[in-house]
Amino acid sequence: QVQLSESGGGLMQAGGSLRLSCASSGHTFSSYGMAWFRATPGKEREFVAAISWSGSTTNYADSVKGRFIISRDNNKDTVYLQMNDLTPEDTAVYYCAARFAPSEVAVITAPRYNYWGQGTQVTVSS
Repeated sequence: QVQLSESGGGLMQAGGSLRLSCASSGHTFSSYGMAWFRATPGKEREFVAAISWSGSTTNYADSVKGRFIISRDNNKDTVYLQMNDLTPEDTAVYYCAARFAPSEVAVITAPRYNYWGQGTQVTVSS
């Protein structure tokens, strides 16, 4: 059974940086495309970043492009989200997601992901 566990969230001042981690188990991690989404109360879950199984293909939401970096370590079964130059608008619960995809695609739509973590809270103060 695929399990995803996020960590690294917390409280940060605007302009600061955080790195989120998502540890994966129960599957062949290198056969899965991975992504980060975020959610705030009253809003739909929003795409943040996605990465293909090898890491060679990435996609980013326009709102985070140039500030966030998604990466993965297939030896550690972990995907990361480096978040720089944080703003209060980045405040959300961040979710890690996985889908079986042994191809060079980085999908940005939530319904195409089969597995989700429990989320980690990121709060950015002004």
